[in-house]
Amino acid sequence: MLTDTAIKNARPKEKDYKLADEKSLFLLVTRAGRKLWRLKYRFGEKEKLLALGKYPEISLAEARERRDEARKQLAHDIDPSEARKEKRAALLAATVNTFQAVATEWFGQWAADKAEGHSRTVKGRLENFVFPLIGTRPVAEINAPEVLEVLRRVESKGLVESAHRVKTVISQVMRYAIATGRRVERDPCPDLKEALKARRVTHMATLTKPSDVGALLLAIDAYKETLHASATTCAALKLSPLLFVRPGELQAARWADIDLERAEWKYTVSKTKTEHLVPLARQAVEILASLSALTGDSEWVFPSLRHGRHISNATINKALQPIGYDTKTEITGHGFRAMARTMLAEQLHYQPEVIEHQLAHRVPDTLGTAYNRTKYLEQRREMMQAWANYLDQLRINS
Repeated sequence: MLTDTAIKNARPKEKDYKLADEKSLFLLVTRAGRKLWRLKYRFGEKEKLLALGKYPEISLAEARERRDEARKQLAHDIDPSEARKEKRAALLAATVNTFQAVATEWFGQWAADKAEGHSRTVKGRLENFVFPLIGTRPVAEINAPEVLEVLRRVESKGLVESAHRVKTVISQVMRYAIATGRRVERDPCPDLKEALKARRVTHMATLTKPSDVGALLLAIDAYKETLHASATTCAALKLSPLLFVRPGELQAARWADIDLERAEWKYTVSKTKTEHLVPLARQAVEILASLSALTGDSEWVFPSLRHGRHISNATINKALQPIGYDTKTEITGHGFRAMARTMLAEQLHYQPEVIEHQLAHRVPDTLGTAYNRTKYLEQRREMMQAWANYLDQLRINS
């Protein structure tokens, strides 16, 4: 049997050599002076060696404990070497397959075709609300109560809508984990349907009464004269009801995408990554032609005071407020889309599918086409001019 003294006094020789303990445990002393614990054993008629650590990190007493543990495994027909490999693999899998690791992998796939702003929001929800609580947990072990704790934390901040959106993101990650073989049996999120506070249904503030819209248009026309606003902001505000595109797409419009001779604006929809075409009514062409004399040398139709950038998403809302409109209860930049959708149908009686295509919404048809840039194009040209004429008439009648 070995002793601590004998081990400490063991010196390297020209060749590696062994110092035997008992029950097949021995210390291997290498030529380089390393002292390594080894256990010789037989399993399935094959002789094997099991590494038990390095001396002095592993003492004689600890080496014997590890030897005895391995012998117990052998007594139950378990190969200690294979058991160790399985344990290491499980630990590695747990590290690689934490919720944060899987969510990061999912996000890389998911965000590839998403708008930058939307991707940034989803990433923020994960980093701010989810990862601090369950990020290090193995994704296969996450259950409904753990997810509920995350969502309750969000709710406690008064962010009820955000709690529902966070649940949606977690569910997407869990379903991705299932699809990619992370040993997740099921997504726990559907079990929480009744556990969250009900989300409030809200709509973008808008105006749809003809007399109210006429008054709004007059206020927009008087904007520059009364408030000495920039020509860029004035033009963007005047074009908002005429074009009714998403505010983020209007403020990021490029001159390279606008053909005033053909009266067309072509761009990529930020939300769906599809190509979209906006026919420009005569009134819209006139506004853009006047603006081109001021900003035509810029990449952007609506450049901001900061060199190289366009106006911000908040510009339209900020412009509406000084002319007396509450952007929470009356009208927002995005509300011009709802205004046009409602009034084109109710006042001008255009078909829903023509309106939806002009709004760049996905509209499945019998051929399965989700969106076609030129679908109903002639009807849309006629509709956009009729809409501009209708807005002019509302001004006159106000």
